[in-house]
Amino acid sequence: MKPIDNFYFNKEEPIKGCLLALKAIIMNYDSAFTPKWYYRLPCFMYKNQIFCYLWIDKKTQSPYIAIGKGVEIEHPDLIQGKRTFTKLLMIDPNEDIPIEKIHIIFDMAMKLYN
Repeated sequence: MKPIDNFYFNKEEPIKGCLLALKAIIMNYDSAFTPKWYYRLPCFMYKNQIFCYLWIDKKTQSPYIAIGKGVEIEHPDLIQGKRTFTKLLMIDPNEDIPIEKIHIIFDMAMKLYN
């Protein structure tokens, strides 16, 4: 199995299902997105740049979407912390995934790439 596949399938439920659903949501958002294992992260590339990546918070064990160029986006649900490049959208694996919110944030981010 490839490292990018291991990232998803080595997780336990409900995190595994949440990550796989997020992957599908991201890939369905734009056909130009390309999944890539980059810096040991499951990234989604757009025009050869990192658009976003998936990861799991060490403290809460909750998945999140890290938005590339996220520091240039103002949205109340994005968390910057000490990051200088990305902002995070935390996802509760036990709740419905906020697809509409993800699309709104992605719409904002796409304007930075075009």
